[in-house]
Amino acid sequence: MYTYYVYILSCSDNSFYTGITNNLDVRLKQHQDGVNRSAYTYKRRPITLAFYQEFNHVLQAIYFEKKIKGWSKRKKQALINKDWNMIQILAECRNATHYKFKPK
Repeated sequence: MYTYYVYILSCSDNSFYTGITNNLDVRLKQHQDGVNRSAYTYKRRPITLAFYQEFNHVLQAIYFEKKIKGWSKRKKQALINKDWNMIQILAECRNATHYKFKPK
């Protein structure tokens, strides 16, 4: 059985890259070495590992990766910082149609 990793890299331009792998050390080296010239991280090196989470099942890892790829930079930063309260705050819907803002 493999262990799968969902990871977030901090890039030199202050952006984040989120990915999935079954060999974190090899994948980080590939990002750092610039193996793929068309990769997002190629022109944003050096990169640093900011966060990773282990999974025993690939489908769980894929689900989590897709979920956090849709998150804002602030929410990803909260995950990196393990700021669970901020993740909750940033997850709340704040538009005018939300039930919290409807008059009673």
